[in-house]
Amino acid sequence: MEQSRGALRRDLAKCLRTGRGLRQPNRQGTQRKSRVLPDMINIAERPAEADDRAVPGHWEGDLIIGKANASAIGTLVERTTGYTMLVHLPEGYKPAQVAPALAAKIQTLPAQLRGSLTWDQGVEMRDWKQVRMATDMAIFFCDPHAPWQRGTNENTNGLLRQYFPKGTDLSVHSEADLDWVAAELNDRPRKRLAFKKPIEQIGPLLLR
Repeated sequence: MEQSRGALRRDLAKCLRTGRGLRQPNRQGTQRKSRVLPDMINIAERPAEADDRAVPGHWEGDLIIGKANASAIGTLVERTTGYTMLVHLPEGYKPAQVAPALAAKIQTLPAQLRGSLTWDQGVEMRDWKQVRMATDMAIFFCDPHAPWQRGTNENTNGLLRQYFPKGTDLSVHSEADLDWVAAELNDRPRKRLAFKKPIEQIGPLLLR
């Protein structure tokens, strides 16, 4: 019998704050191997305001991968506030699927919050220029095997694994489910924000 959305959300909520095992240095299959993307711009060229987190609007992104590398969810985290958005990828995470879904999610943001996006060199971002054109957002790429260059995103992905455990099929989650999980994270007080919530920090900017 198909699980109701309410039951699914209760199941997801049970995972909250349950902890996780030690992380393994596994890039989740051949699609996540670092490789040179066409004309990519290195993180070294990212503006200083993104590096020091002084100005909101600079984001880090990645994928979390599901069972047998067959499904994925895109993750976007704003560097200053820790505000999180999740990208629904129901058909998979090939470049032709990631680019339009990522662009559509970014387009929900006001222009002032589209400063830059930093991603790793995963092949799913082959069509990054399409995202840049659709969103008018600068896109930078990390050095190979340097996840600390997206530290905010890496930490957030760890929290998300409490809702979306490794080895599970991520395609079963609807876009509404992803929005609900993101809202849960954004309503959680953060120590580095002096125990304020990401939504409290970024909320006024979302309304402009």
